[in-house]
Amino acid sequence: MHSIPTLAGWEVLLRLALAAVLGAAIGLEREIRERGAGLRTHLLVSLGSALFTIVSAYGFHSFLASGASVVRADPTRIAAQIVTGIGFLGAGAIIRQGLSVRGLTTAATLWVVAAIGLAAGAGYYSAAVVTTVLVLVSLWPLRILAYRIFLRYRPERERLLVDLAPGRSAAPVLAAVEEAGGRIESLAVTGDDERRSVALEVDLPEEARLSTASAVSELDGVRGIRWGQ
Repeated sequence: MHSIPTLAGWEVLLRLALAAVLGAAIGLEREIRERGAGLRTHLLVSLGSALFTIVSAYGFHSFLASGASVVRADPTRIAAQIVTGIGFLGAGAIIRQGLSVRGLTTAATLWVVAAIGLAAGAGYYSAAVVTTVLVLVSLWPLRILAYRIFLRYRPERERLLVDLAPGRSAAPVLAAVEEAGGRIESLAVTGDDERRSVALEVDLPEEARLSTASAVSELDGVRGIRWGQ
């Protein structure tokens, strides 16, 4: 009985509180950036992961110490399910909008927050704190630095607005833009039976702007094009 580990009430409180604080710190950054999964979601994921870990390691002490039967306990069994179980939340955070995909970073933060909660629940405080700091650095200063570094090497993003005849598909427009060297970041198609418009966000070199406009304007069903903001 004495060989079975237990956990004092104050240490349970410490581990759960640390998991909540660290998860909230990452969630606050997502909240500031107005993401769907914000402070409360990240806090709850971290807190739940910590509680699962504590229950897995210490929650069955009375059963194991009863001596009614010989049981081999694996303290990692319940905690291991966190790694796979968190996937449904991550999948819900990913949103596809036209040709672009949003929410991948938020899904990744939910996954790493679960790991932080697991570490806090297991009493690995230093790993939980260090990981939180590294995540915050990657979400804020590193993001700004990477944007400034790669901005000078990225083609200028343009917004191309194309008016199509009723019933015309946007596929030829997309093909013409890509053949001209543009990379389409997002696509929005609006309109009705009278008029149809296609709005494209395109990464396009300055020298290819004229040739792209010429290629698109020559397509059948294109009534007009313009560059917009």
